[in-house]
Amino acid sequence: MALHETKDANARDADTDVFTSALSGQILPKYRMPDDHSPSEVVYSLLHNELLLDGNAAQNLATFCTTWSDDGVHRLMNECLDKNMIDKDEYPQTAEIEARCVNILADLWNAPPGTSGTGCSTTGSSEAAMLGGLALKWRWRARRRAEGKPADRPNLVCGPVQICWEKFARYFDVELRQVPVEPGATGLLPHQLAAHVDENTIGVVAILGVTYTCDYEPVAEIAAELDRIQQEHGWDIPVHVDAASGGFVAPFLHPDVVWDFRLPRVASVNTSGHKYGLAPLGVGWIVWRTADLLPADLVFDVDYLGGDMPTFALNFSRPGGEVIAQYYLFLRLGRGGYRRVQQACADTAQYLAGEIAGMGPFTLLYDGRGGLPAVSYTLADPAGAGFSLYDLSDRLRMRGWQVPTYPLPADRQDTVMQRVLIRHGVTRDQIALLVTDLRAAVEHLVAHPQPVPTTEPRSGFHH
Repeated sequence: MALHETKDANARDADTDVFTSALSGQILPKYRMPDDHSPSEVVYSLLHNELLLDGNAAQNLATFCTTWSDDGVHRLMNECLDKNMIDKDEYPQTAEIEARCVNILADLWNAPPGTSGTGCSTTGSSEAAMLGGLALKWRWRARRRAEGKPADRPNLVCGPVQICWEKFARYFDVELRQVPVEPGATGLLPHQLAAHVDENTIGVVAILGVTYTCDYEPVAEIAAELDRIQQEHGWDIPVHVDAASGGFVAPFLHPDVVWDFRLPRVASVNTSGHKYGLAPLGVGWIVWRTADLLPADLVFDVDYLGGDMPTFALNFSRPGGEVIAQYYLFLRLGRGGYRRVQQACADTAQYLAGEIAGMGPFTLLYDGRGGLPAVSYTLADPAGAGFSLYDLSDRLRMRGWQVPTYPLPADRQDTVMQRVLIRHGVTRDQIALLVTDLRAAVEHLVAHPQPVPTTEPRSGFHH
């Protein structure tokens, strides 16, 4: 007869229960690696609990970035954890899929017929913007040297841009001429260009989806004004379109808005795959109108299946899963699917705009029509409201909502506004709940006016 040894059930449970483990009884190490290993499930559970202190991404109405992905994206990302995007020789099919995405975007943005897409993936639209800026600088410098003219004072002209352009200017020694915003305007206007461009201007950045207000700058009119300036002065100044968000919105919701390679003056376009491109965080795109607009000196060749693969990037090793996820979304959704997703977001934004307009204390700056699926607004009477939008942001945060408050850029910094972004996965019901909480927050602040309404943000906002 076999003999069986009994075990202490309580001891077994103590070994397997996460919250009675040795590690759970300690404060997690912060400055020194522990001396020995711990069970993976214990470490996972403790980190999972610590991450609950982060905000709920579904209630983060400040970010442009994707916060919801379907199961197919999750599975492909998991399968691509070991793929290095830069290693074209080891992962040739991933490189091939990247090239397919570039061609799809070139077609989406109306590149000239008979040309193949020239561009690459990046870690996001900020890196893509910097690559576009570098190409502008290199082409301008080569032209100036060929003409026997000095090439030591390049400048870049733009309106209220995202901070990546300030970084580009500082890192790559370019003067950034940021045009102040006129009263009643939300971005760069064509008639402002003449006072800011000159023979040293490497390009003008036009924004398709202004970070602050979410509407589009008039790219076609900006290009037309540069045509006029060239006729008057002879300066051939290209346009780079920062379409970080609008590049995946305008083609589907506003196909009649001419902003892309249909304009000969548009040399390059950057976008974020991980914003309204719906891909997970970590992918952006830069595409040039034609191959000759990307200077050869900026491109490096690497061995690829016995041949050469040109590469252009600021980063080196980076994951390939986001690029695969982007292609998956192109195939799964198609043009019709992207149109339905963005239209659903726009419809929800317009619903929210109507609710906000009807509350009384607000004036809409942007109502979700003609630009990104978003709403921006300010207090109709900031001095007499008895509270500030910063106070309102704090009140909404008590319910978990992250709604940013910030001033407009120069020369409209006296206007303080709030902005709500509607992304894929943000539902009409969710926004109806926000409306309820927003109305309750306003009623509370009106009933309990602040002696000195807050004029400085109490928590950081990074766009």
